[in-house]
Amino acid sequence: MRIVISLFACFACLAAHADELPSSVQQALKAAGIPAAATAAWVREVDAATPRLAFNARAALNPASTMKLLTTYAALDLLGPAYVWKTEVFASGGLADGVLDGDLHLKGGGDPKLTYDQFGRLLRMVRARGIREIRGDLVLDRTAFAANGADPGRFDAQPTRPYNVAPDALLLNFKAVTLQLVPDLQQKLLLVTAEPAPANLDLINKVVLGNGNGCGDWKEKLRLDHFSHGPTTRLVLTGSFPAACGEQRWNVAVMDHPGFVLGVFRQLWSELGGTLAGGVRDGPVPAEARPVAVLPSPTLAEAVRDINKFSNNVMARQLFLTLSMEAGKRPAAEADADAAIRAWLDARGIALPELVLENGSGLSRRERITAEGLGRLLQAAWKSAVMPELVASLPVAATDGTMKRRLKQNGVAGQAHIKTGSLEGVRSLAGYVLDKSGRRWIVVFFVNHANAAAAQPAQDALLEWVHAGK
Repeated sequence: MRIVISLFACFACLAAHADELPSSVQQALKAAGIPAAATAAWVREVDAATPRLAFNARAALNPASTMKLLTTYAALDLLGPAYVWKTEVFASGGLADGVLDGDLHLKGGGDPKLTYDQFGRLLRMVRARGIREIRGDLVLDRTAFAANGADPGRFDAQPTRPYNVAPDALLLNFKAVTLQLVPDLQQKLLLVTAEPAPANLDLINKVVLGNGNGCGDWKEKLRLDHFSHGPTTRLVLTGSFPAACGEQRWNVAVMDHPGFVLGVFRQLWSELGGTLAGGVRDGPVPAEARPVAVLPSPTLAEAVRDINKFSNNVMARQLFLTLSMEAGKRPAAEADADAAIRAWLDARGIALPELVLENGSGLSRRERITAEGLGRLLQAAWKSAVMPELVASLPVAATDGTMKRRLKQNGVAGQAHIKTGSLEGVRSLAGYVLDKSGRRWIVVFFVNHANAAAAQPAQDALLEWVHAGK
């Protein structure tokens, strides 16, 4: 009888404190100037019926990039881990002696990872089919996705940052150019090269090499201006670059989708010994065009790993629209992707009445979900057939992805698969933690506050608390 009474008292104690944050988390929040009311937390063992912790867990908050867990789980379950996208090439007009007397058509299928290298592989396939000279135009079929005319600077007034690139059915290399900055100490100048190097991108380097001892935030000392000059985009770099910074890489997006595809095509096609007489234009592939080459993407499981490990917003948005496309809605639009996910949730019996979706990536001021809702989603994922692929896609504490530099000197290192989220005024995490006793826990923690950037110690304290099994 005493044992039963003691167990009852223990459970009652846990229940009484299930709606209170652990003291270590409370202290860290206080030190960061974040009121507990601006947070939400939910912790439950994967097979348990009730949560160990549910603090403000039914408040609909901005989850930042942890929203990618919903998009990637839905995609894995609906499409299967082996799903692939296809980029296709067609030719119209006669072909003789390597000369195509017509147009070359590129048809995008929404591939989220059509990289520079993969595109080069596709063009080598075209070249191997005997095409050398194209006397017509490069015609882009981007009709799989609805046209997106949104201002790339709308979200945070940073239009050249690759995470702001809009989705596109023919997304090439994330529409980004990597600038390689190399100090030449002998000549006292900064060398700047670009990869890809689109043939219609005019790169003008006016950066002065600094002599200071420190590096600091070197991007703050540089200015990037770009403007169209006829068919060419001119990119001008000015400012100073500290020599102490050594070699650095800077990813920028300064061209529109058609212009970027044309420029990279001309660059690679010329390297392959080919010529293109015409320009670029949009248009569907005509019925009489004949297939030339097909490039399959990496599998969905591989794409999901990139999306979650490195919080790739552009890939997540591509995947979100793919759900619309595969539901039979073409051109794919965000509203149809939203409907596809809600239909899937209903079919799975997962009720999320608070859910607000915009683009499925978390790069949004509108998206909302509760900590409990996301936690229940992760519980359903744990019991699903695609659990291995989803869990393997999450950053591992102190090991890789966005968690690589966190909790290195701690027992949590290597024991937690955690998706993180970060926006101005938002910090979040969600995933799975293995505690010292070998039990697996689902953890969700949201912070929506002006001081959210200082929330990492509180987030880490919660992971430590769960891992300790206290």
